[in-house]
Formats: sequence, structure tokens, C-alpha cells
Amino acid sequence: MPTDAAKRTLAQLALHELSPVGPSPTGLVRRCRALMTKPLDEFDVEDLRIMLGQQIGVRHLLPLALRALSADPLAEGDFFPGDLLVVVSRLPADAWIPFAHERQQLAAQLRTTSTDDDLVREAIHRLSRT
Repeated sequence: MPTDAAKRTLAQLALHELSPVGPSPTGLVRRCRALMTKPLDEFDVEDLRIMLGQQIGVRHLLPLALRALSADPLAEGDFFPGDLLVVVSRLPADAWIPFAHERQQLAAQLRTTSTDDDLVREAIHRLSRT
């Protein structure tokens, strides 16, 4: 097993075996299972959007998402500019407890972010509340 945490996968970090899936898993289930075995340092914005949207591996993936959003608040997966921000803004409040400072930094950065997309504006509003 690699010693560098960034080279590890969510499956390794969870320290448990992946449970079997039924005979006809959906495309989303297959994708999430594949992402469980992908090294964290290889995750892109779309990978983060998918897994955080399913609230899988949040404590390991939220820091990566925050890094991506710090570089580009409207970071885009496969759907629209800001789709990662929308997913991150919908995470439960307890997911943010270890990342309160980072949330404040993101909220400050979002004050200067402009968009015409209603979903992204709602996400900015949710993240700006303390």
C-alpha cells in the first residue's frame, strides 16, 4: 500500500472491502465503485462532483474540491460552470466542521464571483451564510 495519502484510494482510506453490488448496477453505481479505487491525486473536477454529490468520501475529497474551487470558483465537471460549487454547497453542515476556516475563505472569494446561473447563485448564497 502506498505511504503517500494522495496516492491512496478511498477504498484504502476507508480500510474496508467494497461490498458487492447487485446483478444490474446503475451507471452511477459503477462509476462510484470505479472511483473508490482511483488514487485521490488523479481525481478531476467531475470525479469530485460525482462522489461529493453522493456524499462518498467527503472528509477526504472536500479538501481537494476546496483546492479546485480556490483556483476557480466556477470549476466545471461535465454539466455547467460551477457544478462542483453547487454540489459542495449542498453538503450537510457537519461535513464542514473540520473545514470551517476553508469555508470562510471560500465564502470571501465567492463575494467577487459573478454568474447568471441561478443554481450557482444559490450555492454562493448557501456557502456565504455562517
